[in-house]
Amino acid sequence: MDPALAAQISEVVAEKMLQYRRDESGWKICREGNGVSVSWRPSVEFPGNLYRGEGIVNGTPEQVWDCVKPLAGTLRDKWDENVNSFEIIESITDTQCVSRTTTPSAVMKLISPRDFVDLVLVKTYEDGTISSNATSVEHLLCPPKPGYVRGFNHPCGCFCGPLPGPLERVSGAPRSCQTIWRTAALNGQSAALCLFLPGPGTGVTSLKAFAE
Repeated sequence: MDPALAAQISEVVAEKMLQYRRDESGWKICREGNGVSVSWRPSVEFPGNLYRGEGIVNGTPEQVWDCVKPLAGTLRDKWDENVNSFEIIESITDTQCVSRTTTPSAVMKLISPRDFVDLVLVKTYEDGTISSNATSVEHLLCPPKPGYVRGFNHPCGCFCGPLPGPLERVSGAPRSCQTIWRTAALNGQSAALCLFLPGPGTGVTSLKAFAE
């Protein structure tokens, strides 16, 4: 993929993710549980809804990111049952790539296995927040494959950022006053995890699975 075009597309997606994150208007909570809050609002860019999943985890953004980053050979392979595989089709830079993600069939195989080819950019901001920013693209090295329905992702992504504020000690272990997920404390820090999805995809279920 042309690096200049890839950079242009990714920056547009990253800016869109920042807009979603900053704009608190119109979100309606549709589900809460296991330390995860899921909200939705109608999209103004495509027919359908935009979904946001949020939670708080004890740990630095880097530690939490190691568990959730959507790349092959990472910890996410071990816990995310809604993903069969991650595959890097092309590495453009050390923070940008084209990836293929496959998902299993669902609802007693009424929903066929799907695959998604996305341009993915990972960004790190000055406050320590790490984000993934993705959207579907076509790639010559990854045409549609037998047995999979090719899915399409509108701009979507995930933010993993540090939470400010004082810490308190609970049962001898440092924990954040804002902790929602009951996980072991890591370095006495907390990170907020926020996921944006164009439609009720597997990512919200994945966030619940991570919480459990």
